[in-house]
Amino acid sequence: MFELLREYRKVPRHILLIVAAEFFVQLVNSSFLAIQPLFMQNNGYSDAQSAGYIGYRFLGVLILALPLGFYIKNKKIKNLFYLSGFGVPLFALAIIYSTAHHMSWMIYGSQLLWGASFTFIQIPILPYIFRTSPKETHIAAITLSYSTWSFASIAGGFTMSFLSHWNKILFNEEHLLIIMSVIGLSGIAFIASITMKEELPDDHNSKLNFSEYDWKRIIKALIPTALLAVGAGFAIPFLNLFFVNVHGMSTSGYSLIYSISAILVTIGALAVPKIKTQWGYQKAVPFTQSLAIVALVIMSTTQYYNEMNFAIYIAVVFFLLRQPLMNMAGPMTTDVVMNYVGQKNREMVSALTMAIWSGSWFISSRIFQVLRENQFSYAAIFLITAVIYIVAVAWYYFLIKEYKESSTADQ
Repeated sequence: MFELLREYRKVPRHILLIVAAEFFVQLVNSSFLAIQPLFMQNNGYSDAQSAGYIGYRFLGVLILALPLGFYIKNKKIKNLFYLSGFGVPLFALAIIYSTAHHMSWMIYGSQLLWGASFTFIQIPILPYIFRTSPKETHIAAITLSYSTWSFASIAGGFTMSFLSHWNKILFNEEHLLIIMSVIGLSGIAFIASITMKEELPDDHNSKLNFSEYDWKRIIKALIPTALLAVGAGFAIPFLNLFFVNVHGMSTSGYSLIYSISAILVTIGALAVPKIKTQWGYQKAVPFTQSLAIVALVIMSTTQYYNEMNFAIYIAVVFFLLRQPLMNMAGPMTTDVVMNYVGQKNREMVSALTMAIWSGSWFISSRIFQVLRENQFSYAAIFLITAVIYIVAVAWYYFLIKEYKESSTADQ
């Protein structure tokens, strides 16, 4: 374990501080994803109404993503992080208040602004890492940034579970969300602690327009991201339904295996720099993602023999294998894509990546709904996901090969 952590000692202090700030923003995010629907249900909102309100969070991301990506190209980034550090927790508190008092207009507005605030750390953080840290630390820094979601899910999940178990009446869903939102404000202190002077890119005085971006290269680099995002939108939000409806697992049972998977994802993510060093991108990315696809196929096909007592155990084992394997490739593909598109395109790529993930989850959930209404089984839908993943992995393989060959030619 200590061998895995050695690579992270090289990450500059200011990057560690901004990653810590991102953790607290993600703490609010993960807590709301976990129990906001339950909180809204307890206040008389139907599942459909909750989904309608929460969808405005993704709309906020979509509206701001491209303008923000264009804006930060020639601007200093650090101060934008404050907008997330303040905005996400404060608009989260506004969501709680407006939900409890059934103020529909305020719920819509708070969700929209919550999503917009979230982009001010999620989009600029990758360009910030590439601008302000040595190249040899990029993969470790990106991995830490990716891991904040897992760390936040673990910390938030165990904290809320402990408090709820201690006193369910005092620590109900509303009070838990308030507590996590207030704790989320702690990220501001880490942003304020950054003393490193940020230097602007060499071309910061030049005027920019959309035609100056290398759109052919950007689109080529983002196609596999879009495929993975669509596939993830089919699977990730509905894995709980698969285990509950197909295998009869309880909600608490699924919560337990989800928490275990978050721990495994974190451990796997921490191993990424070591794997990258030993295997290189061209082997590590397709190998880990291919194993994840196999695990997804085995897990999903347990629906075809779910009457067997052992089916649920096979599903759980391969679910726990799939989660870290699929997530391990993320930091590596991000590093490749950011280097492949080049410095002038990085801010736009970061913005488009955020927009793709938000938009695809919205679209995929609608397609999932249509497929289920037409009697498609969970297994069939997850197998469609596997096919989409296969195309994405193949695309990444050739993209990495092209990047490697171009890098060798430039030396």
